Amino acid sequence: MGRFLALFNGAAGAADKVDLSEQRQTEFLHAWAAWAQANEKAIVDPGAPLNAKKLITARGVEDFTDALTAYTIVEADSHDEAVQILAGHPHLGLFAGNSIAVLECPPPPG
Repeated sequence: MGRFLALFNGAAGAADKVDLSEQRQTEFLHAWAAWAQANEKAIVDPGAPLNAKKLITARGVEDFTDALTAYTIVEADSHDEAVQILAGHPHLGLFAGNSIAVLECPPPPG
């Protein structure tokens, strides 16, 4: 089994988020819960939103923004299987242009 980090990218602008109805938000949360239940054996860490962000460089620390909105970690027999697990995630249908990057996390050399 391998571990895979899913990084959720949001395409919504501020106006899109304001227009998201309470009913649509509730439907999304129910869809997410159903996805999580259907894939509970694969989910290592259900993840969390990615909010306040700091970038650390040799020159210091600064706030930054990007399209990353959340993460999840899953276990699967292959990268392709991890992609299949995440391909059904409701995040992809919440806003046009949303995406999920799936990165393999091999164990450290040892």
